[in-house]
Amino acid sequence: MSRTMRAARVHAYGGADVIRYDEIPVPSPGPGEVLVRAAATSFNPSEVGLRAGYLHDKLDISLPHTLGWDVAGTVAALGAGVTALEVGDAVIGLIPGAAAEYVLAPANLLTGAPRSIPLAHAAAIPVAGLTAWQAVFEQARIERGRRVLVNGAGGGVGLFAVQLAKRAGATVVATASPRSAEAVRRLGADEVVDYTTTPLPGGMDVVLNLAAVPPGAAAALAPLGRTVITIATPIDAPNARHFVGRADPGQLTEIAGLIDKGELVVEIAETHPLTGLTDLHRRAEAGQTRGKILITLEN
Repeated sequence: MSRTMRAARVHAYGGADVIRYDEIPVPSPGPGEVLVRAAATSFNPSEVGLRAGYLHDKLDISLPHTLGWDVAGTVAALGAGVTALEVGDAVIGLIPGAAAEYVLAPANLLTGAPRSIPLAHAAAIPVAGLTAWQAVFEQARIERGRRVLVNGAGGGVGLFAVQLAKRAGATVVATASPRSAEAVRRLGADEVVDYTTTPLPGGMDVVLNLAAVPPGAAAALAPLGRTVITIATPIDAPNARHFVGRADPGQLTEIAGLIDKGELVVEIAETHPLTGLTDLHRRAEAGQTRGKILITLEN
């Protein structure tokens, strides 16, 4: 094992050019921890806000900070007391600091990676899959027969949300741009609305708002459904609530199981090396990214 590793870090908040690709020591796992050799992480739009400093009062972050929250890789070393995992196990997890060749993780936050897809592709699952799962089943409690509007269905969370809402028995109406419409429809949406040309439909039981929209447009979403769950722009309305997904290895195990059964699909839009993060941040701020984007870390 190399004694140093590459990591994408920010030493100060600011524009995309603050991202640095540092060579730093490989950490050693302490009690209850494992060291994961990362195959890939993935890009999440919320990392733009973190890098810019908008989340410093919401998250416990100290600088320099390694970017990334999704990890897929193999266990490289075990800390004291870890018995549920072995060196060589393929794992995934929602772990801060995942944009590095090696990632230090609490063993109890990791779960086995799906075996039916490439390990690197599994990095698309933790943040997006868990956020969608919790929005559909915990926040909205979607049941059979409900009409659900997924606003922003072409994003990483949206592609999982469409599938999970459909799996729950809902009629799913999804908003997507023309470039995402085919994937959204293929994954189970009953109706796809091109939000660039068509007004959003009303008469919904649930609105899942997954896309960042201007405040005025966000407020307009509230009358469309009896329950509005927003992950992007908070909406000031009695029927709306905002939430942030959390790490839950039990739910992650369920998601991985559905993928291995062929009942849930992982869609990858793009793949880039670690040094591609700077350009991805710029593109995301310009509204030029879509779907789930992987950052590969294996040489």
